[in-house]
Amino acid sequence: MGEAFAVAGGQGAVEGSVVPFGAALGGAREIATHKDTSPPELSVVIPTLNAATTLRETVQAIDEIRDVLRVEVIVVDGGSNDDTVDVAETLGLKVMRAARGRGSQLSAGAREARAPWLLFLHADTTLEPFWSTTVTSFIRNKANVLKAAHFTFALDDASSAARRVEVLANWRARRLGLPYGDQGLLMSRKLYHSLVGFLDIPLMEDVDMVRRIGRDKLVELPATATTSSVRYRRDGYWRRPIRNLCLLGLYFLGVSPKRLARLYG
Repeated sequence: MGEAFAVAGGQGAVEGSVVPFGAALGGAREIATHKDTSPPELSVVIPTLNAATTLRETVQAIDEIRDVLRVEVIVVDGGSNDDTVDVAETLGLKVMRAARGRGSQLSAGAREARAPWLLFLHADTTLEPFWSTTVTSFIRNKANVLKAAHFTFALDDASSAARRVEVLANWRARRLGLPYGDQGLLMSRKLYHSLVGFLDIPLMEDVDMVRRIGRDKLVELPATATTSSVRYRRDGYWRRPIRNLCLLGLYFLGVSPKRLARLYG
């Protein structure tokens, strides 16, 4: 689940469609891409919505893996009204536009990805130094082609309240097999397509995916993904986790993601 986007589709976009950002603006902007023409070994898909303040740090942390793997980073924007797209293009990333909502954005990014391995990562999540070592090891182990991996969850807040949330989130991922999207998700293209990819749903797209993967095929990587604590500080370190838990329970009881998204606000 992580932190969901709003439900409404991006203005002017067909639900589930994806077009180059420049084309969506009448061709005024070209897609920025890396010049390396070799096929990538890893595609990193980042859904964005008003992520200008966090995207640069997220991408800078990704760069270390370029020393060992050919990587493409795809930013799939859901209609930001800040400088997110400008930041992404300045960083030389491929920028796409899709209907707003993480499910549709992740799905669109995966369709554009060219690599045999996919890493889905939130725009406010930063991978710790040397994360590339453990990811490269996972990818190069042929036994993992039908497995998926996630990172250990952490918040960028030194408070005891943040530590409590971290403990609960990592327990949920390890014991219940339910890592949220802010822990990242790494899988082969083969596994992704065998699962028919992310569903175009407004909420719980991450929970839906890991449930289809199955707990026995999920691996926690020995590396940390640190997520912004802004929403927890804003909503409260008790209130937000309790609300997320209630939504998760309702989802398991059969309440539709569309209705849950309205409750989520």
